[in-house]
Amino acid sequence: MMKEDISDTEIRVIGARESRHRGRHWWIWSAGLAGAVIVAVCVCLFGRTSPEAETEAAKPLAEWMATLDTVTTTCAATADVEIGDVPLRVYVPLNARPHLELGYGVLDHCADHVLFFQAADVRADNGKIVGAFVLRGRPLSWGLSKRGYCAILDNAVMIGVADNSPLFEEATERGGYFFRQYPLVSGGIAVDSELTTKSIRRGLCELDGHIVVCESQKQVLMTEFAQALADLGATNAIYLTGSNSVGWCADGQEGGTRLGAWDNRIYPNANFIVWSR
Repeated sequence: MMKEDISDTEIRVIGARESRHRGRHWWIWSAGLAGAVIVAVCVCLFGRTSPEAETEAAKPLAEWMATLDTVTTTCAATADVEIGDVPLRVYVPLNARPHLELGYGVLDHCADHVLFFQAADVRADNGKIVGAFVLRGRPLSWGLSKRGYCAILDNAVMIGVADNSPLFEEATERGGYFFRQYPLVSGGIAVDSELTTKSIRRGLCELDGHIVVCESQKQVLMTEFAQALADLGATNAIYLTGSNSVGWCADGQEGGTRLGAWDNRIYPNANFIVWSR
């Protein structure tokens, strides 16, 4: 039988076990709070900077492009960058008027232009332009063999990927320009290609708020080129005639630089996207 009374010589500690439990619970609660604070600090310090670092890494030319003179300088700025194992040269036309031209006459008036490259492909068998093509409001070719498109309306260049684009009709109605090419990048995602040959590649791209031309500095697959443009940060991109096709760049040097094989003038319907002074 338990004794409830306490004798004069007996000492009984009341509530000792309960006190020990309370102390241990308080220590656990404090440790948990300290851990939560540490986690919160880490999130603030590192969670905020990581997206910024990823964005900067994803757009290696953003800082350079932000410094370009888009007000007074009329030329083509160039920069070299390596994305993965694909070396690229980027051409940025500054303060120039975009349009399309038909035929090799553009080669005889380089002083009037800061940049041009061959645009739509031409069939080797009949010499006709591949896909829909509009020149100053006049349709010269129809067809949907390639889903990439470029429209030029009121000096604004618009590129994208679509089976049907109302910009073809709009270019016709408003005296604009339109052509089709292979798609490379759509909404920041590289577009797959079934082409299995390697070649020097060129692409017309939306990059950091500019319309630019990117050119591979070695022969690559189309899929490699498209992925490099996406990794560069291109929002949308379509192909331009590559390999040894004709181009021109007035990069501030006296005269400018010829690109491609200028003596290979065999297709009367060769056409060019041009940025004029």
